[in-house]
Amino acid sequence: MVVGVGSSGSSKEYSGKMTPFVLFACMVAATGGLIFGYDIGISGGVTSMGPFLEKFFPEVYRRMQEDSTRSNYCKFDSELLTSFTSSLYIAGLVSSFFASSVTRVCGRKPSILIGGAAFLAGSALGGAAMNIYMLIFGRVLLGIGVGFANQVTDDPYD
Repeated sequence: MVVGVGSSGSSKEYSGKMTPFVLFACMVAATGGLIFGYDIGISGGVTSMGPFLEKFFPEVYRRMQEDSTRSNYCKFDSELLTSFTSSLYIAGLVSSFFASSVTRVCGRKPSILIGGAAFLAGSALGGAAMNIYMLIFGRVLLGIGVGFANQVTDDPYD
């Protein structure tokens, strides 16, 4: 049982009502985790697609085609592929530290706009990527956007 203490020193029981504001706040806070989970599902599916691997990771694609008895772990063993996958998460982690300061100084709206602009630029760059370095840089920008969005939804200072 949750008990709140008022300024008069008396205690009263928390009613636990689910208001529209509480529901909306929970939905906004959950989107931070949803963005990461969605990316895990999408990037995992994309990195196993033949045309994607053939264009950006030809050595992985070649290993995938030539030997069907080897484990997939051995076939997908590539530092460049690992960099592609982890670049978003590392950029999200680092940018969330900076996003906290930006949110504290400028407020939530500018932080959301910065994160949205970074996410939009990363999406455009990823969609137009001609080589792996453009693709990784796009993922870094996506990570910055996700880091800002994740931090802004959970920032207790504003």
